[in-house]
Amino acid sequence: MARMKRFARLAARMTEALERLAPAPLETPDFSAADGFVWQTGPDRFTPVAAINRVPISLLRGIDRPAQQLLENTQRFARGLPANNALLWGARGMGKSSLVKAVHAETPGVKLIEIHREDIASLPACLAHLRASTHRFLVFCDDLSFDRDDASYKSLKAVLEGGIEGRPANVLFYATSNRRHLMPRDMMENERSTAINPSETVEEKVSLSDRFGLWLGFHNCSQDDYLDMVRTYAAHFKLGAESGALSHDALEWSITRGARSGRVAWQFIQDLAGRLGKTLD
Repeated sequence: MARMKRFARLAARMTEALERLAPAPLETPDFSAADGFVWQTGPDRFTPVAAINRVPISLLRGIDRPAQQLLENTQRFARGLPANNALLWGARGMGKSSLVKAVHAETPGVKLIEIHREDIASLPACLAHLRASTHRFLVFCDDLSFDRDDASYKSLKAVLEGGIEGRPANVLFYATSNRRHLMPRDMMENERSTAINPSETVEEKVSLSDRFGLWLGFHNCSQDDYLDMVRTYAAHFKLGAESGALSHDALEWSITRGARSGRVAWQFIQDLAGRLGKTLD
């Protein structure tokens, strides 16, 4: 009997020690505190964002078709109608992440949750908290891609469509990537050449992007589109630059950068505003 009591006391002390070492449970987030949050791990928490960094959707030029598609998809979701997860892929600096944030601004009643690429394995835990909320959420991962030996894409596949629970009805997942299939081409080609059944190996990789019902491609812009972006920004912020000089300087700027894109246009406008002593408010 005495031995049993000693064992019971020892077990109680071990239980208390494990409880002290265990991470504190995530407090119920107050999603009414902000329109946007960043999901972070270690410990798990939703950090509110006081002011989301974005530009109005009217300033995003040269991407009219994908902008309209993404806006309509998001607004259907906000009304409780069926909507698709979306993958925005393609050329760098062409407004993929800017479009997601701009579309969110046009969709009242939906909260924006950003999850970082390195935390994608914790997405199931994030969605478990969102599932219990009465709010509707747009979960956004910028610059999503997977490299060799990275197995976290398998958990993402299950969360998006294939798991028992599936994606929560109050959650939509948007991701941006420079890669259409989220995997580097050399990785896929290498696995095709070394696998026992190469077609099955490649199919497993490609099936991740298939989980996104809406694919929106972004391509390098023409010179006319680039100058339209520059003029639109200059007019919106009332920079007062003369049209001919503005175009000349903008083209010279793009040549020094070796690229034409929305990002390059915005960087030129920031430089121009600084030289003119004006702010971009």
